[in-house]
Order: sequence, then C-alpha cells, then structure tokens
Amino acid sequence: MEKAILIRYGEIHLKGQNRPFFERVLLTNIKKALKDFPDIRVIKAQGRYYVENYADEEAVINALTRVFGIVSISPALKIEKNFETLAEHSVKMIEDLLSRIQKDIITFKVESRRSDKRFPMDSMEINRELGSRLLKAIPNLKVDVHKPEILLNVEVREFIYLYHKVIPCAGGMPVGTNGKAALLLSGGIDSPVAGWMIAKRGVALTAVHYHSFPFTSDRSREKVIELGRILARYTGPMRLHIVPFTRIQQELYEKCPDEELTILMRRYMMKIAEEIARREGAAALITGESIGQVASQTINSLVVTNDAVSMPVFRPLIGFDKIDIMNLAEEIGTYETSILPYEDCCTIFTPKHPVTRPRLNRILKSEQLINGEELIREALDNIEIIDL
Repeated sequence: MEKAILIRYGEIHLKGQNRPFFERVLLTNIKKALKDFPDIRVIKAQGRYYVENYADEEAVINALTRVFGIVSISPALKIEKNFETLAEHSVKMIEDLLSRIQKDIITFKVESRRSDKRFPMDSMEINRELGSRLLKAIPNLKVDVHKPEILLNVEVREFIYLYHKVIPCAGGMPVGTNGKAALLLSGGIDSPVAGWMIAKRGVALTAVHYHSFPFTSDRSREKVIELGRILARYTGPMRLHIVPFTRIQQELYEKCPDEELTILMRRYMMKIAEEIARREGAAALITGESIGQVASQTINSLVVTNDAVSMPVFRPLIGFDKIDIMNLAEEIGTYETSILPYEDCCTIFTPKHPVTRPRLNRILKSEQLINGEELIREALDNIEIIDL
C-alpha cells in the first residue's frame, strides 16, 4: 500500500483525435507545477494521471489545484487488487474519519468503478460486499445512498484506488493548447482576473505593464511584479514587459486636448502592446475592461481604442459587475495585492472631464500633434523584461 493522488480532467475527453496533444500538454504542465518536489512521480494511465512518491501532501495538492485542465483531485490509497486487502484498508480509512467526527451515527455509501474487467467482482458486488463488511466492523455506521456524510470511492484499475475526498480544481484547458496572448497588466483588480480567465481557456500569457517613473513609484512596480507572480502560479512561466510610459503621457498632456487624454493614452498602450505581442509570438491582446466602468470603457471609447490595433482584443470581463470581478480576484488570490494603495500610470494625468463619446476622426487628428512613432520606438527600446 502507498499513497497516490488521482488527477481528473474534463473537456479534454471531448477532443477526439486531438486528445493526445492536450493530454501531453497537461502532463507537461503538471510536471512543471511539481518541479520543486524532489523524486515525485507523475504517471498517466487509463484516462487518469497519478502523482506518487511525495512527502508533503498538502503542498502538492495546493500546487495541483492551480493547474488549468485539472477538474478535481483525490488523495488516495493505492493497493493491490485483492478484495480482502481493500476491505481491511476501507475499515481503517472510515475509522480514522470517525475519530474526527463527534456523532453517534454516521451515514455512508460505497461507490465503485471497475475499469479492469478481469477483477472477479463487478461494481455492484464490490459496493454490496464492502458496505456489508463496514457495517459489521463499525457499529455506528448507517447506509444512506442519497446524501451520505461519507462517500467511499473505489476505483479498480491497474491497482485499486481507495479515497473519500474529491477536491475541486481550476478546470479549463491546459495552458499552451490555444495559442498565446499579451495581457495589459495594470496594478488594479480587473486585469489580473481577465488574464486568469483567458489562461483558463488554454492560452499562454505574456504581460505588458506601463510604468510612469517618477510619477509612479518602485512600490507600484513591485506590486505589478507580485501580481504577475501570482498569475504565474496558474499559467506557468510568464514574461513581464515593463514599458516606460512617462514621455508619451507628458507629450499627450502638453499638446493634446485635455478631455481626450484618457482615450489617447489607451490607444498608445494598445499600439505598444501589439508590437510586444508580435515579438513574443502572441496573436491577441487581453484587457480587463468592462462596459461603462470608467470613461474609457464606454462602447464608443472601446471602438476608438480597438481602431489603434489590428489584433483581436479579448475582454473577458466586459459584462461583469465590479462585485463579480472582486469576488473572482479574491478567489484566485490577486485581490489583496491589487488593492495596495500604490498608484499606477492610469491614475495620473487624468482629465477632470474625460470624453465618453469620442469621435475617431478627432482622436486621429489629435494623435498627429505628437510624434507618435518616435515615442513608441523609444518606449520599445527601453523595456525592462522580467521572467516570472
């Protein structure tokens, strides 16, 4: 008998002839997530992955729950295919559970799955006989097939796997199976959540952040790096590009209409991000915009912003309420970092009355007031790159 962790995946089962590709990528991502655990083994067999030879079960589980493509996991006992051995370990497992539950009567159910048809007992026979053994061995057990307090699972495969806990995981698709996109990562709540949502669909990320030194501090920069690190726990290694944006903002502030500053800054951010995306082999941009949340996120403003680039722009939060976004940020672990009170470039040079219905012809005319190509080239030449 030894410990093992069963790993289940979901949508990959629907991929037909492409399924082996998705399975290989998921296996690679699992191994990357567990690279810091010495001597650990990850095995694929019969539509499951198994993790074996680990010491710190809690840490391994914590790492696996963040791997996109995994639907759920179960810490299990891996035992030989012998019913008497199964019954012995089942009694011990239930007794251990009952020692932590202060109740006179505990309900249970046995649920078996026999993938190895050579095993002499079918699923119904395993359920019936194992349930009977448990009732005889433990007096305060009672069967409840509808809502049991303890669900004892038995999977008969190349070995028997015995477990009672199913831990939900991130789900989605393995990162790297659906291309790559560039995330415009601010220090706020929204953009990390947007990146997380797109990565969950199997898209690898590269990140772009705009830093306006000396108007934004090193603490603001470190905050964004930490947000990138948190995202990388889900996405795997991710490159962060920190773009100097001060000169562009100053030029816009000095030479362009005040009410257009926000939309003009957004257009230049998109143009620079598109060039970085091309360099990184990314095919789309990701932003955390939501309709109507601020002046630059009205439909008119988004149309004008989109005109600045030819790449598709993914906005997964477009219909979310702020509370929905905050709740998801708390769930994925970015919220506490996002609310740290360090300013970012979007909060400086903010006009008092930003235009909410910008006209493209006027915005294009305003852009001609500065040497945009030179400013973009200068920003791209001075990027700081951090691999997370």
